[in-house]
Amino acid sequence: MKIIAEIGWNFMGDMSLAERMIKSAKESGANIVKFQYWNPDNLATGAWDSDGRREIYKMAALDEQKIGLLKAACGKYGVECLFSVFSLSGAILMKDLGEMSIKIPSHEVANFDLIRYSVDNFDRIFISTGACTKSELKKVVKIIEQSGCMDKVCLMHCVSSYPVDDCDANLRRILYLSKFGMAVGYSDHTQSTVIPAMSVAFGSTVVEKHFTSDKDLPGRDNKFALNAAEFKNMVENIHTAICAMADKGVDFQDIERDTVENYRGRWGL
Repeated sequence: MKIIAEIGWNFMGDMSLAERMIKSAKESGANIVKFQYWNPDNLATGAWDSDGRREIYKMAALDEQKIGLLKAACGKYGVECLFSVFSLSGAILMKDLGEMSIKIPSHEVANFDLIRYSVDNFDRIFISTGACTKSELKKVVKIIEQSGCMDKVCLMHCVSSYPVDDCDANLRRILYLSKFGMAVGYSDHTQSTVIPAMSVAFGSTVVEKHFTSDKDLPGRDNKFALNAAEFKNMVENIHTAICAMADKGVDFQDIERDTVENYRGRWGL
């Protein structure tokens, strides 16, 4: 089971804080930590120009030096480093930097050029499938099938809203994704520590969850992310779900033998 702690831009450009978050995520049970890469110079005009977000995006933006520092910190604490990209140019940069894995967020699920490049150039691709139509999803699947790289793609169910109410988690959609013959996972935006564990019963082999060391840090994502204690509880729930899902067959188990041999019929007629 891959458990991704989505640190994203929660560290707001503070590299010492980023390292502390990496260490905390590892200690809380994550085996992958993920960050987000974008180039502020490529940001289109929008509401973020008047509500302060453009400044936040600039502050939290990564460059090649910071990417190197994040990778070094992940190596120091024995956790894998992963990056989301939001454009073809971002994917090309990751390839040039030697990254072998990549995450395509729900925002870009209909960016077919990005998806095509990613399946052709990376060894492992996580694709979040939130905020897309069935026809868009089928186009994504067709690109992957045509590449002959189905074995290296994980389609991740996601509801792309922040945060998501528990009743909107729509976990059954994972069953639909599993019909395409690829690994499936779940990128969760609820604030629950139980719902990610429930996704295991629907076939999820990857769980991604937003992570923070302090919910009072600036930015929307820190507010709804799980802190270290909550993330650890989620991981424990996931491992419990995996244990409970183990196939023990239809016949009785050895632990039931005493009941079969010594308790059946004990009260007579």
